[in-house]
Amino acid sequence: MENEGILIIDKPVGLTSRAIDNRIGHLFSSRHVGHLGTLDPFASGMLIIGVNKGNKALTYIDDSKKTYRATLILGKKTDSGDLTGNIIEEKEIPMLDKAKIEDTLSSFLGESTQIPPMRSAIKINGEALYKKAIRGEEIERKPRDITVYSIKLLDYEDNRLTFECEVSRGTYIRTLGEDIASKLGTIGYLESLRRLSIDSIKEEEMVNLDDIDISSLRNPLPYISLRHVEIDASIKGKAVNGVRLSFPFKDERILLVYEDKPISVYIKTEEEGVYKAERGLF
Repeated sequence: MENEGILIIDKPVGLTSRAIDNRIGHLFSSRHVGHLGTLDPFASGMLIIGVNKGNKALTYIDDSKKTYRATLILGKKTDSGDLTGNIIEEKEIPMLDKAKIEDTLSSFLGESTQIPPMRSAIKINGEALYKKAIRGEEIERKPRDITVYSIKLLDYEDNRLTFECEVSRGTYIRTLGEDIASKLGTIGYLESLRRLSIDSIKEEEMVNLDDIDISSLRNPLPYISLRHVEIDASIKGKAVNGVRLSFPFKDERILLVYEDKPISVYIKTEEEGVYKAERGLF
């Protein structure tokens, strides 16, 4: 088996997503390594890594929905929104019961907007916000549209509120945690955060970082969320060389052409039934 494909890693707490890339690159002697969906160092859980040709496939893996489990500490606020920051405020916690908390969590269901935290990788004028935050700068951020598809209370004890949620891409759980605390009449920060799934890729598919070897590499084909079109050897050469191909589809705008592995992504042209190559994945 070649050193290519994707890895579904259970990222441990304490490492950046980039550090995981570097470790995988060293393991497989490759500089062509990347990840889908950054996780903060304090967070654990699912991180999808692309190695060599598998790195090209990351763009086409659906990460529009993600599931997280988080523990929120109530009554204190940090400058980062998580346990790695400095406590900057303390506030009394009102009397809370399960019904009150569940009603509050339910109020976040559906579409809303969220202002990204300063401690984030979003770039403004070419520089990541977290770098500005480290210097003590505060930059105005535009609200982002988010969707909370589900949210449920798992536990509440000793001012620790643990919840699980499925949210849209780009949702910051640190900010969601602060907003939940505010709606409960207090303040809070995340003590822990774990990503359980990315779209249909579930927790049980993850592999511990220390257990990664060549057998952990997966063919990205089943994970690419495009219409799959299998081709045979007679036209494989055309697909590899980016030649336009004809397919009997009317409404499919984008296709994944494959044999046993992904070959190329094709886009519909104005000419009926004719598709042009967008990107080779071989």
